[in-house]
This record gives sequence, C-alpha cells and structure tokens, in this order.
Amino acid sequence: MDSTTGRSTEVDTRSGSQLRRTLTHRQVTMIGLGGAIGTGLFLGSSLAISQAGPATVLAYLGCALVALVIAWALAEMVVQHPDAGAFGAIAHRYLGSWAGFVVRWTYWTIQAIAIGGELIAAGIYTQFWWPQLPLWLPVVVFSVLILVVNAGAVGLFGTFEYWFAMIKVIAIVVFILLALALVTVGLPNAEPTGFGNLTAHGGFLPNGLSGLYLAMVFALFSFIGTEVVSVTAAESEDPERDIPRAARQMVLRLSLFYLLAIALVLTVVPWTVVAQTSGVSESPFVTVFSAAGIPFAALVMNFVVLTAALSSANTNLYLCTRMLHSLAGHGYAPRWTARLSRRGVPHRALLLSAAGLLIATVLSAAQGNAAYLALFGLSIFGALVVWILILVTHLAFRRSRAADGLPLPKVRLRGAPVTGIVAILFLAAILVSTAFIEDLAVAWWAGVPFFALLSAIYYAISRKTRA
Repeated sequence: MDSTTGRSTEVDTRSGSQLRRTLTHRQVTMIGLGGAIGTGLFLGSSLAISQAGPATVLAYLGCALVALVIAWALAEMVVQHPDAGAFGAIAHRYLGSWAGFVVRWTYWTIQAIAIGGELIAAGIYTQFWWPQLPLWLPVVVFSVLILVVNAGAVGLFGTFEYWFAMIKVIAIVVFILLALALVTVGLPNAEPTGFGNLTAHGGFLPNGLSGLYLAMVFALFSFIGTEVVSVTAAESEDPERDIPRAARQMVLRLSLFYLLAIALVLTVVPWTVVAQTSGVSESPFVTVFSAAGIPFAALVMNFVVLTAALSSANTNLYLCTRMLHSLAGHGYAPRWTARLSRRGVPHRALLLSAAGLLIATVLSAAQGNAAYLALFGLSIFGALVVWILILVTHLAFRRSRAADGLPLPKVRLRGAPVTGIVAILFLAAILVSTAFIEDLAVAWWAGVPFFALLSAIYYAISRKTRA
C-alpha cells in the first residue's frame, strides 16, 4: 500500500489490461538504440562542438558514463519489477504516488513534444526531394504511418523499429570505417587528413574548461533515450534476461558510436567549420561520404536522417502509450485507457496520445513563436528532472531492500550509492546551468510552472479519490 494515499501501489492487472510479452531480445536492444540515436548525431552535434572544439569528445565521454549509470540503475530495478510504466511505476512504489504521477505524466508530455518535433523534421527532410510539397502533407502521412505501426501487435512495432534503427546503425558504422580510412590512408579522391585538426584552430580545448562544461549540456541531450529499454520490460519475452543484456549492449554501442563518430568528425573537418553547419548538405557525414566517392551523398544522408526522425517518433509514441496505460492502472489517467485491443495494444491510450501528438505537431510547426520555445524548454527541463528522479528512486530501492534484509540483485549498479549520487549531482549541475545559457534559459520559465501545475492536478485528484 502507498503510505501517502492508502492506495495499492500495484498496477491494475484486470483482465483486458495486461500487456503481452512478445518482444525479443534483438528487438528490445534495437528499440533502445533507435530511441537514443536521433538526428542529433548526424546534424545537431555542432552545438556541442561550437562550445568545446575537439574537447567535445571528453564531453561525450562524461555524458556516456552518466547514461551508463542510469541504464544499470534501471536494469537493476526493472529486473525486480518488470511492470508497465517501468521507472514511473517503480517511482510510485518507492517514492510515493506523487513521484509516480509526476514522472509518468512528465515523460508522456516530453515524448509527445518530441514526436511533434520529429514529424516536422521528417516533413522538412521530405521537402529536400520535393521542395514544392506543403509541409502538412508529409507530416500527416508520417503521423498515420506511426499510428498504424503502433496500433498493430507489439511484435509488428518491434519489427519496424528494428529495421528503422538498423538503418541508422549501418550509416554510423559505414561513416566510421570511411572516416578512419580518410584519416589514416586516404581515399581514392582524397589525401589522408591526419590528426592535425584535433590541435589546430586554438588547440584541443580552445574555449577552456567553461567551454567543455557548456558542451556537456548539449552532449547530454544526445543520450536522452537510454531509459527506453526499461519501458519494454512489461512486453519483453524474458525481462530478467533481456533487459540487462539490452541495457549493457545499448549503452556500450551508443557510447562507441558517439565517441568514435564525434572524434572522427573533429579529425576530418576543422571544428570551426563543423560549428557552423546546420543542414543536411553541410553535415560532416556528407563530407566523408563525398570524399569516398559515394554518389549523391547529400541524398543518401537525407534518407538516413529521415529514417532517424521516423524511428524516434515511432519509439516515442510507443513510450507515450505505455506511460498512459500505466497511469490508468493507478487511477491517474482515464480508466478506459488501460484497456487493450485484441492484439494486446493499449489502443485507447494510443488514441489519447495521438491527440497530444496532434497538439505538439501543430505547435512545433510554428517554430518562430513562444509556444515552440516553451515546448523546447519543457522538454529539456522535464528530461533532466526525470533522470534525476530515476536515480533518486534507485537510492530508495536500495534502502528498501537493505531494510527488508534482501540481498542485492545479480544485475546491479556497481559502486552504488556513490555512483548514483555523483550522477545526480552532475545532472543537477547541468539543470542549473541551463538557466544561464541564453538559448536554454527557457527551460526554467517553462519547466517550473509545468511541474507546479502537475502537482496541483495530482493533489486535486488525490483529494477527490479520498473523498
């Protein structure tokens, strides 16, 4: 029972609301990769590079370590509690109903916002081929596509996401191999670049430690999505086996991909040039593909970033649906959203998430107004707070097991609680720093009112329930 409300902390498992365990280990792993590898690696890493230059590699290394801590903390908890709602349901169990409510609704909101942004991006990438195409048309087509995929059996979703993610992985691996050749021995159309760009143009750390710190703020966002694996636990064939293996493989592969790719980008192209890139045709990936003699490099890259955007939107809609299903099980979302279709999909939660998706997409389309900035800031603030609460939940999880005399799980975060506390302090420092970065200060004036509103809604629902 929940000590704060007297209500059961177990998710509703009535007939018709229990998710089916059909996701394979391969699908769980690729869903994790697909959710974490977005267009940021291909196009958005220039923000971090503009702050730290070649030392951006160190920023990504530090953020990779934090992501690893979170992944293992989640794996440890989810193996014990493979429930729908994952870290949101576990926060409800160990931190109380307020935390469970806030974490899940926050995660639902930021993922709905992310879907809107990704679909707008996918529409823009489509216009790369057909400039006269109205933006709303590809956005509608892609929205219907991901809704259909998510409405099918979860195995269908897993298959689509597996291949979506595979395209991104293949693109990164090919880039790494070609870039290594370009750096060391050269390519038929290009002389070897060597490693001079890592120390030229102001040195390895051109903007000092402050630049490295600011780069970590931007680099950290590249790893948001590593928590995706835990959400699949309720639909994994064997969560005790699959989740730890998938978490380990995902974080290690993700770290390797990011670190190698960013290091090679900075080696092949001067960091001062990378910092100014913004479009597909200016991506350092295109530079390497062109040097390798790959025809239509920009067209190839546009296809890759299009699939990356669709992959992220597809996974994020899955996450929204499962979080809403979990909230309904605790009575914090309409009860009817807990019901499943004959295929085992929470289709009513999917429809409600689609409504949020529609709002986010419309607002994201107006990229120059205050609504879009508020959505952007809320996503940043919410993601950091959710990560911090995941680690706080892990501390409470460990304390509870110790108090009950239970042994540590076989799958566990090494060095805890120290590693978890260090990661919390790191994330808190990043969150505080956003208030002093001009383009990120919006996180506070959007995030704080949002959390105040969520808390007010929670207490109103709790009083109504007790009455």
